[in-house]
Amino acid sequence: MIEKIIPLGFDSFGVRSMATFVETKNLKILIDPGVSLAPLRYGLEPHPLEWQRLEETWNVIKDYAQESDVLVITHYHYDHHDPDYPELYRGKTVFIKHPAQNINLSQKGRAAYFLEAIKGLPEKLEVADGKSFVFGETTINFSRAVCHGTNPKLGYVTETCITCGGEKFLHTSDVEGPSLEGQIAFILEQKPDTLFVDGPMTYMLGYRYSFKSLEASNANLVKAIKEGMLHTLVLDHHLLRDLNYKMRVKPVYEEAQRHDVKVVTAAEFAGIKIEMLEALRRDLYAKYGVEGFEVKRRPLREE
Repeated sequence: MIEKIIPLGFDSFGVRSMATFVETKNLKILIDPGVSLAPLRYGLEPHPLEWQRLEETWNVIKDYAQESDVLVITHYHYDHHDPDYPELYRGKTVFIKHPAQNINLSQKGRAAYFLEAIKGLPEKLEVADGKSFVFGETTINFSRAVCHGTNPKLGYVTETCITCGGEKFLHTSDVEGPSLEGQIAFILEQKPDTLFVDGPMTYMLGYRYSFKSLEASNANLVKAIKEGMLHTLVLDHHLLRDLNYKMRVKPVYEEAQRHDVKVVTAAEFAGIKIEMLEALRRDLYAKYGVEGFEVKRRPLREE
């Protein structure tokens, strides 16, 4: 059985991340051990409270990485992996998004840099795209590479499904929806009990994310509720950069209620307060200012 599902870093925690720890009867898995902040939001750099949360979250991720048997890198954006800490991967089984196929130029360069950084450290390094791996009673299935978002511009990601004792957990990585047929197909095929979705990128609605894509994402999530075996749907990441996130996905909440499916953020799943620090960045500056904060800052790369 799946004994633990622990969200470690998500946008509802106040950082950009999808880091998730899963423990089955015989295996400990960490998906996407990375965390970052938006370099700019509302024309403002991260508030000191965001920097504090970043360091707190990264320390938690590092602790769980040390405990894990398997680390999964679904793609090479810096809120999903950090190449500057190669020691995380020493002695681990590491599954990676293919570094050269179905990948854009930016992520291809990052993949090469990452692989050079961890060279010789993992006990086992495997390309994951479209494959299944069995560890005793636990099976890890990976989707074929699917678009990061609504088109290939930002590259591709792999979705991850973990099965043990008849229970299934699925992590979408960065599909920004899912609005595309290829993204929802893996979910409908696997029929997870618990589904962690990086929801629609509605904080850029009408700019980098279209109303048509939002409509398609909502329809696909409704389909997953109606046709799947879900009992819990976690919506987070891109969606939680929008203070009006519940309104944006109202059809999903309504359909879930009809099918007795719980829809929550990662923070709510973890039983903690939602803290949308990026979306509230202007308010943080207005309420707290910046004086009196002593925080550790590190370079922020564009995702």
